[in-house]
Amino acid sequence: MNSAFNKIWRTTFLLIIFTSAVFAGPPFNTDDPVPVDFLHWEFYMASSYQLGKNNDAATLPHFEVNYGAVPNVQIHLLAGMGYVKEDANHQYGFMTAELGFKYRFIDDEKDGFQAGIFPLIELPTTSKENLVGNQNLQTFLPVWIQKSWGKFTTYGGAGYWINPGENNKNSVFAGWQAQYDFTETLSLGGELYYESPITKDGSYDTAFKVGGFINVNEENHILFSVGHSFKNTDVVSGYLGYQLTI
Repeated sequence: MNSAFNKIWRTTFLLIIFTSAVFAGPPFNTDDPVPVDFLHWEFYMASSYQLGKNNDAATLPHFEVNYGAVPNVQIHLLAGMGYVKEDANHQYGFMTAELGFKYRFIDDEKDGFQAGIFPLIELPTTSKENLVGNQNLQTFLPVWIQKSWGKFTTYGGAGYWINPGENNKNSVFAGWQAQYDFTETLSLGGELYYESPITKDGSYDTAFKVGGFINVNEENHILFSVGHSFKNTDVVSGYLGYQLTI
């Protein structure tokens, strides 16, 4: 039961809200290489959930801050509260905290092509007795690329998870997303992603999400998505969040 729960929990929070510019990262698992503009901020308040047959997990809520520290670089912090249900057990507490930075090393405005890295560190915030969060320091090392043609944008990439701990194993995440700006207010898109086993007795997972962005104005945005696993057919995931950009 432990390994089954760990798979659901970590899949829920794998690349959860690894954000970038206004229209990337949240509400999807796949990220892009676009950092926050120099000297600008992004603030998120959101909830992400994953519902299974016997286990549920959610952030209630989580908060994220991104800042354009220097041109082509953003710094990133994510923290919040999490809820888990494992059979008859219920817990609510601090979830794993996340630190990272995004560096865009290619920005070809003429061809609409960008590339970057976004290394992340997951900091342990809980004890062994707590189901919420993780007890070991984890590291994610991804590379993301993006291509745009007018109102259509597509991006994706892959990364390697360093995942120490009893029964854990290192893993690979890969995903690809596409979206279209129907109006200045509404953008819709979808993604496909794959994750290799993250525990010694685990299995791979493939899933999809569809979602979008509602731009109330230049500063205020609503983000949403819902998804389903192809392999774990009883698993449904989703995201709902508010974003402030200044």
